[in-house]
Amino acid sequence: MSAVPLRLSDAERRPMAATAPRSVTILGATGSIGSSTIDLLRRERDRFRVEALTAHGNVQLLVQLAREFGARFAGVADEARYAELKDALAGTGIAVGAGEAAMIEAAERPADWVMAAMSGAAGLKPALAAAERGAVIALANKECLVCAGDVFMRRAAQAGARVLPVDSEHNALFQALSAGRGEEVVRVILTASGGPFRTWTREAIERATPEEALRHPNWTMGRKITIDSATMMNKGLEIIEAHHLFGFAGDRIDVLVHPQSIVHGLVEYADRSVIAQMGSPDMRTPIAHCLAWPERIAGPAASLDLARLGQLTFEAPDPERFPALRLARQALDAGGALQTVFNAANEIAVAAFLDHRLAFGGIARLVEATMAAFARQAGTGTPATADEALAVDHTARKMAAALLPQIAVKAS
Repeated sequence: MSAVPLRLSDAERRPMAATAPRSVTILGATGSIGSSTIDLLRRERDRFRVEALTAHGNVQLLVQLAREFGARFAGVADEARYAELKDALAGTGIAVGAGEAAMIEAAERPADWVMAAMSGAAGLKPALAAAERGAVIALANKECLVCAGDVFMRRAAQAGARVLPVDSEHNALFQALSAGRGEEVVRVILTASGGPFRTWTREAIERATPEEALRHPNWTMGRKITIDSATMMNKGLEIIEAHHLFGFAGDRIDVLVHPQSIVHGLVEYADRSVIAQMGSPDMRTPIAHCLAWPERIAGPAASLDLARLGQLTFEAPDPERFPALRLARQALDAGGALQTVFNAANEIAVAAFLDHRLAFGGIARLVEATMAAFARQAGTGTPATADEALAVDHTARKMAAALLPQIAVKAS
């Protein structure tokens, strides 16, 4: 059952809109998504109050932000940086913490709205802690849904949490789904830019360097997600996320390559109406939608000028040059653990590629080999708890690391 409402009545809107200033916690305040959220908060200081901020290890920026916004709690994931954080905030009245316990404490503090932007599997338990107390969660952490989607969405629904998708494509679907009822939806369509290698041959893609893969034509993002865009692994992950967020089977979730990155998602209804959400490629737009939901605030992204753009084009993804979509659907169809394995193996593969230890084409091969090995040895059952999901994640990473040398040799 999805914790995301497809439609809100006016009666539901009024009491939530009246709660301003909205208290906000940002898990991952110094990263790309966190920084964009901070930018929006600076523009709307009267509407929001900061409860807690966390960072992985950037203590200097965390301290600066905690002081600027008068946060009540600041936490650093790297326990070795605790003393530095404590000393820097001494005398401010801002409580501090470090390690996983501090990330969970930040999520459990009484904020109305939580941005779950911690990267990697480390973000799962804090986001789940926010869900279990019924918070409004702006979800930017893929692992919550890819590693433990069944657990996360079930717990969120049971606690009455609102899960709002931050990814531009899922946020687009969320907005377009307000045009009708869930049972009226025929399919949803995620768009993909095609990345830097959209027009490259299979042979050229195989030899692509990290420097080439990091030159995304439209979006400015972190290194990991930029590589995922180049392989289209990000779109595979988004298929799995869309299934958990909105409850649609895999055969009702399509992908369409759209090089201009203006149309972010589309929903087709039974009457064959297709509702699309459009906007300039700027992550502050979906973040602003989630931050003010169910209202809207002024966004700083460039206004969309369709006349200047002239045309929007679309094409089907090529499964031969970009096998990630096939692997993602295989993981989704198998259910449970293989979705976790798909994500974990990809993270190992991307790190190896960026470290020049694996060819670009080897990323998908390592993911496929890890999925096959895990299915043979451990099966594909669905993790019942977050700890079980994290255990699968740990096992999959070890498998991928063990398989890496032979995949790298085959690719050389």
